[in-house]
Amino acid sequence: MMLLSFLAALMLDSAAVDTAKVDSGFVFTTVDSVAITPVKDQHRSGTCWAFSTLGFLESEVIRIKGKEVDFAEMYVVSKTMMDRATYCVRMYNDVKFAAGGSAYDVIYCMQHYGLVPQEVMPGIKYGTYPADTLPVHAELDKVASGYLSALSGLKKLTPVWKDGLQAIYDTYLGKCPREFMYEGQLYTPQSYVESLGLNAEDYVSVTSYTHHPFYERFALEVPDNWRMDQMYNVPIDELMQIIDNALANGYTLAWGADVSEIGFTRKGIGVMPLDEKGADITGSDMAKWVGMSKDEQKEKLTKKPLPEKEVTQQMRQQAYDNWETTDDHGMQIFGIAKDQNGKKYYMVKNSWGTMRSDYKGIWYISEAFMRYKTNDVLVHKDAIPEDVRKKMGL
Repeated sequence: MMLLSFLAALMLDSAAVDTAKVDSGFVFTTVDSVAITPVKDQHRSGTCWAFSTLGFLESEVIRIKGKEVDFAEMYVVSKTMMDRATYCVRMYNDVKFAAGGSAYDVIYCMQHYGLVPQEVMPGIKYGTYPADTLPVHAELDKVASGYLSALSGLKKLTPVWKDGLQAIYDTYLGKCPREFMYEGQLYTPQSYVESLGLNAEDYVSVTSYTHHPFYERFALEVPDNWRMDQMYNVPIDELMQIIDNALANGYTLAWGADVSEIGFTRKGIGVMPLDEKGADITGSDMAKWVGMSKDEQKEKLTKKPLPEKEVTQQMRQQAYDNWETTDDHGMQIFGIAKDQNGKKYYMVKNSWGTMRSDYKGIWYISEAFMRYKTNDVLVHKDAIPEDVRKKMGL
């Protein structure tokens, strides 16, 4: 067994054991998992899309080459933000320039600009203290946005406006290398990707909404899909089949989700409790329940396994249409677990470090939450069940 798989298994086993010790009422047992690289920390930056999708690609390299790699998130961030700025300028700054992105941004970057190892571009040039090694992007985002805002209202742009913005990203994140030495060999970002066996054409985005026909492609209308990635649209039952089939066959998925629900906790749980029946299912007196704060209600509803909502396609659509479902966060789905009652959960690698959850950076997401709050997944096309793939025209 290679070192990475051993470390991943060790981490997951210890997480399962630790659940019996925490005061959450959940006890998880791993059913199956795919090898992942260590949990990282996006810290104070809106770059979950880069961390989650590069983690997904790192698992792909394990699957394809049997080796561990560590991709540089800030290389992808620099390239993507420059592209997004160019798009905003072409739209006369009439669209939002923001730090968010999608899984497709990483695939686009890999295809057009390549990727580099983390040690080649650590991505932090602004630390106040020697220990400042985690991303803090409030100043960078404000400076970059201010630069673009300053262009608004001009009648004509000079040909060097991009150079000025690139200088900002270079100053904060470091320059993106055109070539580099790594493990005794000279690479370009593109040749490095080729050496790892990654092919952008192998990956597809899949979603599930009824405002477009099933088995056709459309650009999901969320702000961070500014590149207008054409996603495959399938019924929610088939989207869940895709997730399960991928995991059963050694693939992970990059997951775009809404984590603003009351059932998504900072402790590592994602469930869809019957919050409108909170007093009943938690055994609380109604008067006492009404008197609780939202945080206290959330604590009660996510402290132990409770009955959950039955999620339908119509519910998903309604939540999307009325802005209850937003494109909040990107993570990586890599395994399946069961709680003490035999209930199924998906194991998800987050990018909030190892200290913010009870499970060392891993989240346990119920089937109900996954059905309701999945915006889209990015997956290798070979991981899609053959019958579903045929319907999609793949």
